[in-house]
Amino acid sequence: MSGIYIHIPFCKQACHYCDFHFSTSMRKKDEMVLALAKEIAMRKNEFELLDSARSDNTIETIYFGGGTPSVLTNEEINFLISEVYKNYDVAANPEITLEANPDDLSAERILELSKSPINRLSIGIQSFYEEDLKMMNRAHNSAEAIKCLQEATKYFDNISLDLIYGIPGMSDEMWKQNIETALSFGILHISSYALTVEPKTALSKLIQTGKIAEPQDEAASNHFMILVETLEKNGFIHYELSNFGKENYFSKNNSAYWLGKKYIGIGPSAHSYDGEKRGWNVANNSLYLKSIQNNELPLETEILTISDRYNEYIMTGLRTIWGVSLERIENEFGLEYFNYLKKQSEKFLNDDLLLIENNILKPTPKGKFLTDGIASDLFYLNLED
Repeated sequence: MSGIYIHIPFCKQACHYCDFHFSTSMRKKDEMVLALAKEIAMRKNEFELLDSARSDNTIETIYFGGGTPSVLTNEEINFLISEVYKNYDVAANPEITLEANPDDLSAERILELSKSPINRLSIGIQSFYEEDLKMMNRAHNSAEAIKCLQEATKYFDNISLDLIYGIPGMSDEMWKQNIETALSFGILHISSYALTVEPKTALSKLIQTGKIAEPQDEAASNHFMILVETLEKNGFIHYELSNFGKENYFSKNNSAYWLGKKYIGIGPSAHSYDGEKRGWNVANNSLYLKSIQNNELPLETEILTISDRYNEYIMTGLRTIWGVSLERIENEFGLEYFNYLKKQSEKFLNDDLLLIENNILKPTPKGKFLTDGIASDLFYLNLED
């Protein structure tokens, strides 16, 4: 097994663009922490194999996501980590990541975290411009973003920083400055995403009422090209569509997802995968708590068909530097899928959007920004399973 993801479903306030599961009420936080610990214990045998010595059963990563995990106290975080160690075989030096917002990372808090088992911070900066943070309704301001990085880099070597591009009104020069500011702190990993308008979010409503301009694809595409060029010049490896890391600083947790390793998702809305089926917990705090209190897992599952597994491999493979192995397609999925992929990819090969290198199908620099759209054209939807 690869890792455990723990979803902390609380935030101080709702970012306008976010459609993840969370609550801005902290009323049930204590109860939730105990329920998360109980689910960790309830699922300890879930991925056990007949050969218990197999490395599949070893936890290599623990990841606190959300929501905003940094709303938990250090004592609560350490308690949940100890529950993982109590119930699972954990690797000698696991990657333990805490997603955190700058407003939670005071100098005192960072020092405390540096003495905890947490060895990687993923900090949600998003932008260093005050107007962007206000437009997105972020809980922190620009000064807090700068201050937390000044402090965090004193104690943590392994820091990832989130940035958002394609923000309405953000010029190319402003975007370049955002990147340069991040680099000035010696950050070794950057995750960067285009501002996306999700249905039923505050951002969607603000755009519909004309209060905020709609993000433009052309601006986002330009920002993406600037991002890739700037980070690669500074020694970063573009190892996944939205992720850039110096050598030895790739996210082990996220890489495991893209490489199809097993993981357990703990908490409301968290997803799990065991190689054959995918599961997800109910995205409702009250229902989650009630189920756990009744010693029931609030979990739905689906067995993945061969088409599901093929499509997932296409999507994740094309997004990463590891690409899609044509040999694996033929051996694991069969000649019918192999021939289909060859046929469907022809137009993208001819348009210099895809290339085949060492029997690996991957996007060209020109095709990277279009990866998700290309992948959807390579999906197989009509095979009998």
